[in-house]
Amino acid sequence: MLYLYSPEQQDHYHHLLQEALPDWSIACWPQEINAEAVTHVVAWKPPVNFFRRFPNLQVIFTLGAGVDKFLQRDDIPEHVTIIRLTDAGMAQQMTEYALYGLLHYQRQMDIYRRQQQAGIWQPQPTRLAKDTRVTILGLGQLGMQVAQNLAQLGYPVSGWSRQPRTIDNVRCVHGCAALDALLQETDVLFSVLPSTTETQHLLNAQRLALLPKDAALINAGRGTLIDQDALLDLLNQQHLRFVLLDVFAEEPLPAAHPFWQHPSVLITPHVAADTIPGEAVAQIAANMQALASGNPVAGKVDRHRGY
Repeated sequence: MLYLYSPEQQDHYHHLLQEALPDWSIACWPQEINAEAVTHVVAWKPPVNFFRRFPNLQVIFTLGAGVDKFLQRDDIPEHVTIIRLTDAGMAQQMTEYALYGLLHYQRQMDIYRRQQQAGIWQPQPTRLAKDTRVTILGLGQLGMQVAQNLAQLGYPVSGWSRQPRTIDNVRCVHGCAALDALLQETDVLFSVLPSTTETQHLLNAQRLALLPKDAALINAGRGTLIDQDALLDLLNQQHLRFVLLDVFAEEPLPAAHPFWQHPSVLITPHVAADTIPGEAVAQIAANMQALASGNPVAGKVDRHRGY
């Protein structure tokens, strides 16, 4: 039996899953069931101790790409396989989000907004795509697609990852020493990195200061990547010109946080890339078939690496 927990779109997901997996018995929370019959769960943000009720649980499919909250739980046994979404319509959305922030910076909309508020009519110097250096942090499925799409638009794109990667028309580097050098050559830094022990405050005060003066930062990965106090200091010093933040160390971002009113910060409420139900279910169904036949599965989580 497959058990579904997705209160916000439960009926829709249940219909799609039953259509894609006609041979499976599918139940939805909070439906009363024989918990011992449940071997697979599809879920996003389930409550505390949710998984303890399923003694025969084998696989958890998450309805998102980030799995840090799942790996922090103590109700998922080590033997249970966790499989995350690897795209499900998110790559295009991530590209659009990155491009919005990139154009906001390149076309100097942040400067024009401040000029409008001050009643100033003053054209700024033209800046072309080929003169705007973009760095992507994280070259998994989403980051790789963003890097390729931006490179096709004429931006000089570099990518950083923990392991070596090769992407057409994208300069790829890996390792902390390479990151420090790369930051100094970056005009717009875009992150889609997951939350792991290795990425916690990867962008600390020292690394953020390596970005050139008047650079921009866009974070659509996880808020724990950035030392937010250090970022605020650099903004107040006018070292960084523009920041677009979709994720934060604490969500929702507290109402009293200085980011809300900062003139150089644009905030969105963790909406850079939503899961598209139809594509998510198609991916889950394909992975269930792959598991049953012993074939490789996309998105299988390595608990030690954290993604």
